[in-house]
Amino acid sequence: YPDLTDDGRSKIVPLRVAVDFHLSPEDPDPRGMAVLGADGHRAGVVSDVWVDRSEVLIRYLEVKVDGEAGNSVLLPMTMAVVSGSRRTVRVRAILASQFGAVPALENPEQITLYEEERVMGYYGGGHLYATRDRQEPWL
Repeated sequence: YPDLTDDGRSKIVPLRVAVDFHLSPEDPDPRGMAVLGADGHRAGVVSDVWVDRSEVLIRYLEVKVDGEAGNSVLLPMTMAVVSGSRRTVRVRAILASQFGAVPALENPEQITLYEEERVMGYYGGGHLYATRDRQEPWL
């Protein structure tokens, strides 16, 4: 089940659902920006922004993955670095080729608490296991 607001609506939804929300004109709009993995290769393009209705902030970027037929995945905003001048979103957690394996959502317009755990765990695990050199001790 999804996390809910006080009035019973899904708390985290894309802007296409939260029509009463908008992005600040002072900040870069990430929609349409290329998403680059830790290897510097393009993984896809940002297709939408997911907002938290209760906290009034961006929680996820929806990424249309290159080479995947209609496959969109979520990218936690805390794992992304948006560059308005370069029109890119960089991700250090996973490689571009690993975006296709991000856990999918059952409903494309809401995320459940379980799905949030899976998505966050995938990117968090990437910090330790995305490449062979990350799997070995640093000392």
